[in-house]
Amino acid sequence: MGTSQVLGLASVVLTGVWMGHFRGGFAWNGSEQEFNVHPLCMVLGLVFLHGDAILVYRVFHNEPKKNVKLLHGIIHLLALIMSIVGFVAVFDFHRASKIPDMYSLHSWCGMITLILFCLQWVMGLLFFLFPVASAWLRASYLPVHVFCGLALLVMAIGTSLLGITEKLLFSIMPTYSKFAPEGVLANVSGILMVCFGLLLGYLITKEEYRRPPNPEEEALSVHFKTLTDGGSPTTP
Repeated sequence: MGTSQVLGLASVVLTGVWMGHFRGGFAWNGSEQEFNVHPLCMVLGLVFLHGDAILVYRVFHNEPKKNVKLLHGIIHLLALIMSIVGFVAVFDFHRASKIPDMYSLHSWCGMITLILFCLQWVMGLLFFLFPVASAWLRASYLPVHVFCGLALLVMAIGTSLLGITEKLLFSIMPTYSKFAPEGVLANVSGILMVCFGLLLGYLITKEEYRRPPNPEEEALSVHFKTLTDGGSPTTP
């Protein structure tokens, strides 16, 4: 678990160093420095915080389920806020610099990821944190919710790698192939993100880290299985 945090934090720190040291720092004035807010917020939000929100079910697998669900939702909300700040920064920079929006594969993938992330958070809120759905709907939606969370993490990491590649090619193309320090740092940051995602996937799928089912989860499971088998539910 600790290794995943080291990898995730290292990717955030290196992204901050890249934008702060090599790209001129941060600002909120429509300049290049405002653009630099974008990659830092996206890595912090959609990669690191999103991954940690998924991981809380493995770290706190003996804590009360309600508390873990609340923490899961709060961390995801923080990730969503950071991501929105990152998107506002890049659109503000484009407007100030008279650069067209949404023309690259990176921007398309990023927008799709953010929209799906918003939907995922709202659905989780309605189905699990403040459930308005029936037990049958919650039980049937749970595996979809879990899959979408992992898929969105993969999409976020992939989109970040696209962004790193685009930035390097457009910014330091003449020196990139000569192992310029900026290029090396950006490449290492990308590798750390990939390692973070892989380790997270390993921890999530490893049986010994799974949360033992509580009576509520067992009731949902029995309820769902009974309905899908065509019988009458024996639990509320």
